[in-house]
Amino acid sequence: MSKSAGKEPAVKKPTLAHRAEYYAMRTTIGGLGALSWEAACKFGAKLGALGYRPLGIRKRVVERQIAAAFPDLSPAAVVSLARESYEHLGRAFIETALLDSLGKDGLQKLVETVDGWEEIEEVMSKGKGAVLVTGHIGNWELAGAYVAARGVPLDVIVRGMANPLFDAYINHTREVMGMTVVHDSEAVRRTPRSLRGGRAVAFVADQGVLGLASTFVPFFGRPAKTPRGAAVFALRFDVPVVFVVALRKPNGRYRIVIERIEAPQTGDRDRDVDAIVARFTQTLEKWVRAVPAQYFWQHRRWRRQPPDTPPELRDPSA
Repeated sequence: MSKSAGKEPAVKKPTLAHRAEYYAMRTTIGGLGALSWEAACKFGAKLGALGYRPLGIRKRVVERQIAAAFPDLSPAAVVSLARESYEHLGRAFIETALLDSLGKDGLQKLVETVDGWEEIEEVMSKGKGAVLVTGHIGNWELAGAYVAARGVPLDVIVRGMANPLFDAYINHTREVMGMTVVHDSEAVRRTPRSLRGGRAVAFVADQGVLGLASTFVPFFGRPAKTPRGAAVFALRFDVPVVFVVALRKPNGRYRIVIERIEAPQTGDRDRDVDAIVARFTQTLEKWVRAVPAQYFWQHRRWRRQPPDTPPELRDPSA
């Protein structure tokens, strides 16, 4: 997709701290490049575990959210699952950082099974484009890279990272793997053109962001603020909604799952948008229940809720 003549998002100037963080990360990644893929990923898991203990980064948030989502778990099981979630996050970070060295062919070999690829082929064959949605589960970066590596013209809607040097590095990796990066501030302007051009546009749609058009839908029984953008664009341009997820298997390879999200139009646009958001959130919850250690519990998923939320359903991490 060609760039618009419109104004591009402002690029933050990196601070000295940003540079120190970035070059430390690049040095680490450079060293890991000399290791086998599995050895590098195991290092990532150990690195992630440090975030849980001894560093304790968002430890209370993670444990409280897991306990709320799975009330039948014992305290010991909650601790075990929390630790696994940090290990998974560290491993996913290293995998993402090394994607460009893996290359498109290596990426496709990393994926062991694919369920539902015919859904992607069918919707893209119609030339109308498609809206792809996922959540912060498994390796969402790998999911997008895989779709692009198989030749699907794909735009990914992304939020800028706090460290602009990290941001540029990750965006470069995304582009190397075949994705076109669209900053979320540009999504409203660029998504219509992409869909009209028969492209797929991907949204990671499970974080309630202040100021972003959202709706409240149940997630593990609690109201969670969830972005509406993916559903709005799908209905406005009458394109299919497809859920895509990349789940790590016990052997370290990946399973890609692709599912169509029903998007009927009743004539009540707001109601239809809410229904789609609820459906893809239900699909996400299904997979979180299947592989809970692979979800991004470090984000306060229920931080923003309706003011009349009953006390028993309020944010457990507060």
